[in-house]
Amino acid sequence: MKKTIYTEVLDFGQQVLSAKIGKSLNDPVLYLQDPDTKHYTAVKEGITEVLPEEDAVTLKFLPFDAEIPFQVRDGKQIILRSTDTEMEIKGLDQFQALQEDGVIYRLYTPDFEGPHPLVLFLHGGGECGTDNLVQMTGTIGAIHFAERWPDMVIMAPQAPGNGIQLFPRFGVDTSARPESGKYDRGWNRDYLGRILVIIRRLISEGVVDKDRVYVTGLSMGGAGTLRIVSMAPEMFAAAAPVCPSINGETLPMLENWPDVPVWISTAYIDHQIDRHAYIANTVVSLLEKGKKDIHLTLYTSEELEKYHIPQNPELTWTQRIGTNHRSWILTYHNEKGILEWLVSHNKQR
Repeated sequence: MKKTIYTEVLDFGQQVLSAKIGKSLNDPVLYLQDPDTKHYTAVKEGITEVLPEEDAVTLKFLPFDAEIPFQVRDGKQIILRSTDTEMEIKGLDQFQALQEDGVIYRLYTPDFEGPHPLVLFLHGGGECGTDNLVQMTGTIGAIHFAERWPDMVIMAPQAPGNGIQLFPRFGVDTSARPESGKYDRGWNRDYLGRILVIIRRLISEGVVDKDRVYVTGLSMGGAGTLRIVSMAPEMFAAAAPVCPSINGETLPMLENWPDVPVWISTAYIDHQIDRHAYIANTVVSLLEKGKKDIHLTLYTSEELEKYHIPQNPELTWTQRIGTNHRSWILTYHNEKGILEWLVSHNKQR
């Protein structure tokens, strides 16, 4: 019988939850590999249940990162390892893996005729590539949205991972903009333009409701959210960028925000320590100029801690501002009602 590992994409990414193997066991022990030493360490409390079946055994685990190599041993014998098994990801099979005009993406479509609202999800910088998978598994995102909104189309493209840093910090020469061709990584304008073409095709085919197209993204994807709305404001009913990268290119996009409802959320302080200040000052300025339906949430340390984003005083400053970057976990659990707000908009109302 084949060995199967069952995983689920939770708040901090793809986690191993259980496994099924075709043999009987006696006192199995889980071993996880240390990323520094590469040695395997026994985690005896890691296996929570052993469930014998007629021709197999199911093991249930305390969730752990699916990227960590692991072994399950019965005495000295290895009975299960992460490299010789089939892996299943809960909810992934609802999405088609597609490629169109160079755009790599996954698409969830409800099983009844449209037109349907569409949520475009733009991942962060760590999920760039060409495998058409890691944008689904790196963190809470597209699969979670399909569970939350089964009657909506969910589009999750994967940004290209080639080239150099897409978002230079303030004080660094930004003359080589993404559209110049010197940048081919991340949510550059050319790639986003091709994504817009796909969405327009889905609208013309009656799959997507042209009045209910939404976009959200985290970190680099938050900046991508600002960029794609600046490129085609008429396309979007509302936007929810989370901890968006702010620099000499994206700040002007926010300063000249079009008449598209937007709710920006981030931590009270992020790994770009000036990010929240630039965002807050710009949002206040937009409101003073009479912009409507623009919102900002800065999550407090207490709110972050509720979602297991550590605020331990023993953390170094670098560790604190790094871990705070995961504020998208709060937003994508609908903290402050942000997700409900996002999909409540209709351009015809």
